[in-house]
Parts: sequence; structure tokens; C-alpha cells
Amino acid sequence: MSLRIGIIGCGAIGQDHARRLHFKLSGASVVALNDINLEATQAFSLASGINAKVYANYEDLIQAPDVDALLVASWGDAHEEQVLACINAGKPVFCEKPLATSAAGGLRIVEAEVKHGKNLVQVGFMRRYDAGYRALKKTIDAGAIGDVLMAHCAHRNPSVPENYVGDMGITDTHVHELDVLRWLLNDDYVTAQVVQGRKSRNSNGNLHDPMMVLLETTQGIRIDTEIFVTCRFGYDIQCHVVGETGVASLPEPASVALRSGGRQSTEILMDWKQRFIDSYDVELQEWLEDIKVGLVNGPTAWDGYFASATAEACVEARHSKQIVPIRIANRPAFYDRG
Repeated sequence: MSLRIGIIGCGAIGQDHARRLHFKLSGASVVALNDINLEATQAFSLASGINAKVYANYEDLIQAPDVDALLVASWGDAHEEQVLACINAGKPVFCEKPLATSAAGGLRIVEAEVKHGKNLVQVGFMRRYDAGYRALKKTIDAGAIGDVLMAHCAHRNPSVPENYVGDMGITDTHVHELDVLRWLLNDDYVTAQVVQGRKSRNSNGNLHDPMMVLLETTQGIRIDTEIFVTCRFGYDIQCHVVGETGVASLPEPASVALRSGGRQSTEILMDWKQRFIDSYDVELQEWLEDIKVGLVNGPTAWDGYFASATAEACVEARHSKQIVPIRIANRPAFYDRG
């Protein structure tokens, strides 16, 4: 069975996913595309060799009888409306993060999915599909370090564009840790605090970089994450989980150890796509296989809502300079697994 996929949003990530689904992965073809830039989307459809039908509006694409499932990769503010339309049509939808740009929007999606009565929504938190994170989770779940006490993390980028400002360190960058750490530790957050110290001279006038986010979980685990998006030296993701009997660390990406010129060195990646490109393949292939049996095994609408609500609390903590409680709605039994 080959699934017929429609893609809403054909910018860089939408085009990458379209090529991935149509040419690289098994069990799917891209048959429909939509984007606000209609001319560019038509040009992409032809130049890529996908030759999908291009729709002027996403509503018609969602309702098309020859579209089995949807992938939403439009700009974040449009996600809520588009995902709700997919739920109303009863079609599975993969939505790139964020699920919604507010906790209230995420909760509306959760409520609509529960009312529909079937899991349809998966959110694009690709780190859960990274081989390193999966190995780390396997180690923690096996009890190799005993009960987890703390986690020390870092999310470093060499640079960001000038339009990366304000709270984007939390809403656009740290949101990945917000999801993957809940999954990794099998725990939820209860408080958030943000600490800002000395500002790097490499950050622009409307960005305070770096910052530190401190989270507390329901079990009392303490998590600190350094967010440093103008570090210059490379794209560097770190995660060290401290347990009662040991420490488990996220593996470094594979690289050649070089001895030359009186130095021993290994390469540091400069691009996030290089670091996580394989996880996108695994993520979407598993999504396709799950659709065929009517399941959502990846990050759910509830996970997307939880990330948005936690990000809101972190933003509040950044501005108030206080420890902020993370207020979450009661989780519907609909999202229980196993």
C-alpha cells in the first residue's frame, strides 16, 4: 500500500520532506502541494520531478479524495488552523513544530482530536528518532545509572540570522529539549526558571545570548540547559544524565580522530541538518508505517501542547526573573499508551 501525501508549506523544510517522502522512503508518494507562494511551489513541483498537483488553498488539498495523509510544514502561526482542518477531515497529519504558537492553541487541537475519537496528529520532534538519543534512553530505562537525579544539557549554534531575536532562544531552539527530555526521562515539568548572565558580543542588539533554562520535574529531577546560539565554534548538542550510580551521556556524532600538526582533534559539525538529517528519515518512515495500521506512536498532539505550555512558562520566567509554575491541563486518558 502506497500512501498518497499532501504537503502544506513548501519552504525549505517542506521541500526537503517532499523529496524525502517521494524519492527516498518507502510506501509513499507526494501527490499534492500547497504554499502561499503558488508560483514557486509550481516551479518546485516540476523541477524536483515530483510533479504533484499544486493547490491554491490548503482546504481543497486536505479535502482532496486522492490525498490519504497530510504533512504541515508552513509557518508556525498557521499550524493550528491547518491541523484542525485535517482533524475535521479525519485524515492523519504530521505537523512540524510548533504544533501551535500558544498553549491555548495546542489545547484546542488536543480537544478537537479527543472529540474526533482517533489519534491523527503527530508532531515533528525529530530528536526522539536520533540514534544517539535512542541509545541514551535505552541506557536510562535499563537502570544502568540508577534513579536519575539531574541532567545537564547544552544547545549551541555557531550563529543565527538577524531576525532571530527576543524569546526565540526558548520558542525556536530550546523547544527541542523541552520535548526530548520529557521523553528521555519519562517525566513532566513543574517549574521553570531562566537565568541570563553576561551577554556575548556576538549576539545582536535584540538578542540576549547565552541563557540558562532550569527545569524541575514531578520526580524532583533538576535539569539545566545552556542555550548559546552565537557560540561560533560549531553546532554542539550535549546531554549528560546524572543518576545515583553513574552518568550517561549523549554520544558525540561519528567523526574521524585526527592526529596532525602536533594536535589531536575531531571535527565539530557546523550545521544542524548534518547532525540530525538521519533522524528525519527514521521519523517519517516510522510515521508512514504507523499510518498504515492506524496508530500514532510518535510525539502526539498532547506532547505538542505540553511543549508549547512549557515554552510559555519559560518565556514568562525569562521576563519576570522568577521561578514560574508550569500549568498544564488534565491529560485525557485518550493519550494513554499501553
